[in-house]
Amino acid sequence: MAQVAVNPARTAERRRSKKSIYPTWFYVPAGLLYVVLFAVPTFASFYFAFTRWTLQDVEFTGMQNFVTFFSEPQLRTGFINTFIYGFMTSGMKVVLGLALALLLTSQLIGRGYLRSVVFFPVLVSAIGVGITFKVLLDPFDGLLNSSLAALGITGPGWLTDPQWALFSVALIDVWKGVGIATLIYIAGLAAIPQEYYEAAKVDGAGGWKNFLHITLPLVRPATATVVLLSLIGGLRSFDLIWATTRGGPGFTSDVIASVIYKQYQAGFYGLSTAGNVVLFVVVTAIVVPVSYFLNRREVER
Repeated sequence: MAQVAVNPARTAERRRSKKSIYPTWFYVPAGLLYVVLFAVPTFASFYFAFTRWTLQDVEFTGMQNFVTFFSEPQLRTGFINTFIYGFMTSGMKVVLGLALALLLTSQLIGRGYLRSVVFFPVLVSAIGVGITFKVLLDPFDGLLNSSLAALGITGPGWLTDPQWALFSVALIDVWKGVGIATLIYIAGLAAIPQEYYEAAKVDGAGGWKNFLHITLPLVRPATATVVLLSLIGGLRSFDLIWATTRGGPGFTSDVIASVIYKQYQAGFYGLSTAGNVVLFVVVTAIVVPVSYFLNRREVER
């Protein structure tokens, strides 16, 4: 059979000359939206973070807002709580999401209904969830403590005790968001070829070895997605915390976002804008390395 010689230069020229099926001006609306709604506010926030500003006046203050942000105890508490809350909720969503996905992809009766039940909290607004759990976790009349009292157990102030408040809100966040993690893991498990499990069965591998050597490595892309989405959501969380504890009692459940909102309420616009910049830098500094670590591919030779 005759072989046809391929000219690389001609191929490259054809690729360059190939035009997009869409005119260039089709991209203009998206570009304008990006500039107006993202680029301009982002650069404006970085500028106003170095000022003391109101709607009528702007005064450049240099790094003073950042010095104040990290020198006040309640602001440092919110900064630390942000890390605790973000990593706690992200870790629990990964573990519970994978466990539920394994359960809901097994030969379980009514698994379609159970998938709907697990995903339902995702559809409910965070404010509605927060108000509901604030009633359920009331230390005196709440359903949970009343049920514990019937068993002779004295329940704590889930949302009013400084030792329990942040942890309780984190559990509520996990309950609300684990449905997304489960859905992503179900898709990841469905994409694993069954031939791997059949070959492992022939070799005499049990369920635990299948999980460690087949399931866990092959759902790594799903794990990366769940970790990144959960971590970004946890570090930026505000609405659920505000609906349940408003950052209290005291400042024990404050995170950066709730601290920023309180500064806006108090009229410290420059300080709150600096907090937004800090939050942006923190999320970027954490998510970018984590994303690189989770998505890197090791080439086996």
